[in-house]
Amino acid sequence: MIRLLLLAVLFAAAPALAQSSGPIAPGGARAEAQRSQAKRGVASYYAASLHGRRTANGERYNRTALTAAHRTLPFGTLLRVTAPRTGKAVLVRVNDRGPFTGGRVLDLSGAAADRLRMRQRGTLRVRYEVVDPDALPSRQAPPAPKVRHL
Repeated sequence: MIRLLLLAVLFAAAPALAQSSGPIAPGGARAEAQRSQAKRGVASYYAASLHGRRTANGERYNRTALTAAHRTLPFGTLLRVTAPRTGKAVLVRVNDRGPFTGGRVLDLSGAAADRLRMRQRGTLRVRYEVVDPDALPSRQAPPAPKVRHL
């Protein structure tokens, strides 16, 4: 009886809970909350043998794409990953869960690892931060054309 009452309360509250959240956007509210703070940690990269296998969001891993795995950030979140020692940076999209090795914060695709020059080492200390997709230059309006009056 108590279970039925609890289920009835949950079903009655479900529409209100669903309406209170805004539209779903890449990165979501969790990524929005983490947007202002840069995080640090050790990144690794996917083995080449995983190319073509399904990632956690359902797409196939492509070692030439700029993607990454993170344990908690929503799929579609854009991250700027920087190697503090060299200053090299890459923009990646979260499309998988992991890494599941202790002490690691990101698993990068092969292309992202190449851009950060971390293939020889296997791991690299990185700084990463969530990027607002609307702030990217490709999302900005082109500059107004200069009109030349004669």
